[in-house]
Amino acid sequence: MGLVLGCLQVDQSTVAIKEVFGKYDDVLQPGCHCVPWFFGNQIAGYLSLRVQQLDVRCETKTKDNVFVTVVASIQYRALAEKAVDAFYKLSNTREQIQAYVFDVIRATVPKMELDTSFEQKNEIGKAVEEELEKAMSAYGYEIVQTLIVDIEPDERVKRAMNEINAAARLRAASTDKAEAEKILLIKKAEGEAESKYLAGLGIARQRQAIVDGLRDSVLAFSENVPGTTSKDVMDMVLVTQYFDTLKEIGASSKSNSVFIPHGPAAVKDVASQIRDGLLQGNAAQS
Repeated sequence: MGLVLGCLQVDQSTVAIKEVFGKYDDVLQPGCHCVPWFFGNQIAGYLSLRVQQLDVRCETKTKDNVFVTVVASIQYRALAEKAVDAFYKLSNTREQIQAYVFDVIRATVPKMELDTSFEQKNEIGKAVEEELEKAMSAYGYEIVQTLIVDIEPDERVKRAMNEINAAARLRAASTDKAEAEKILLIKKAEGEAESKYLAGLGIARQRQAIVDGLRDSVLAFSENVPGTTSKDVMDMVLVTQYFDTLKEIGASSKSNSVFIPHGPAAVKDVASQIRDGLLQGNAAQS
């Protein structure tokens, strides 16, 4: 009804292109306008000023001969002050932008290896944006932002990359495990060495205490019992220790059968052997 009466409403963030007998006349801003059609006035079309998005998928090849699909997201809008250029100069804006994106990506990505292309997505997006900005500004469009949202290699390449990554991680894990086992073995050996050292010190101190005790016992017995010699005292001490040893062997529940000579003569032989050993040791030291 409004068009019949020559009235027209233009929505917000939109402009209308007015023509008179097919020739451009004016850009109508949002609001209500009078367009008397009977005087040759007509609306050629509408142009949205909102930010629009175009997703472009471009297949190309990297420097190391890997085919990838680059997904670029272009955000653009028409400029109100250049609405005439945006409406009349381009018949298909989206195809024009897509052609420029293909051109830049296929000129940039082949200079990079696959890993580098993943690292330099921002540089690829920046190159696309700069080229689009120069080309589309002449047609009344502004490039708001260009994003490289994904780089998709071939599925077989993905599997190969994952296998390489997994192998590297397994190798690192094996190295760490071997280092841990090495440290455990070293610490265990150090602990055993320290334990044996301390056990040796304990045995040495025990033997020193036994020697000191025997010496004190011999001296005390010789002083308290006149007429006894050091040999008599040593024989008595050896007999005492001999019987103590037999008692310990018999009292232990884990002892196996032990056959040893027993009797007065056996005790004498033991004492003689120990005494001879001490004399030989002293002779060797002198």
